[in-house]
Amino acid sequence: MLKLQQVSKTYGNKNIKAVDNISFEVNPGEIFGFVGPNGAGKTTTIKMMVSLLKPDTGKIFINGIDNQENILEAKKQFSYVPDNPELFEKIKGLEYLKFMADVYEVPTTERQKLIEKYLDIFEIKEAVNDPIGSYSHGMKQKLALVGALIHNPEVFILDEPMVGLDPKASFELKKIMREHCDQGKSVFFSTHVLDVAEKICDRIAIINKGKIIEVGTMDEIRAKAGSHESLENIFLELTE
Repeated sequence: MLKLQQVSKTYGNKNIKAVDNISFEVNPGEIFGFVGPNGAGKTTTIKMMVSLLKPDTGKIFINGIDNQENILEAKKQFSYVPDNPELFEKIKGLEYLKFMADVYEVPTTERQKLIEKYLDIFEIKEAVNDPIGSYSHGMKQKLALVGALIHNPEVFILDEPMVGLDPKASFELKKIMREHCDQGKSVFFSTHVLDVAEKICDRIAIINKGKIIEVGTMDEIRAKAGSHESLENIFLELTE
């Protein structure tokens, strides 16, 4: 569903790579966690995956589509929610959701059902006719999630999705992520909340200083580290 092949990206000083020759795959039906310290290359990697940045070298495929050679077709395959969504402040929440449904060509009857479903789940139905500029950060995060889920994407890409969400919304999002994968689709998410990653991810990649230093299931990561510790403890040992 999602494949990175020897991807690199540099900023400014060409001797320092923000992302250094990384490769991994996210399989159908899989929640894939992406963890690393601040500045490790997580957000740069995600921005290349969603075609906001172009890799210096390497290839990225989404459902077999090269996301640099066929950008629009690749973008139809995924939804992306950044850690700090920048939405259209002057329009109403419902107008934003209708716009997202139009972008992804979701049929009218289907979009209405999905909008109502996710507005109920994230408890923002009462605010949907208010200007987005009046929303709190958490409400904007919820609206962005609803907009991203409207077309039931093959690949759901999330950067720190729990930031700003209340406990119930976080719980519901984790349920949605698993249900999404139960349909044979994929979820890729970056997070600093290591206990959440350990509990819900089928596989996890750890990035440090632009390099993938470990990838696998928790059992595989523990076996390679020679440890029965939590992901948090293994992470701290590997990234010291």
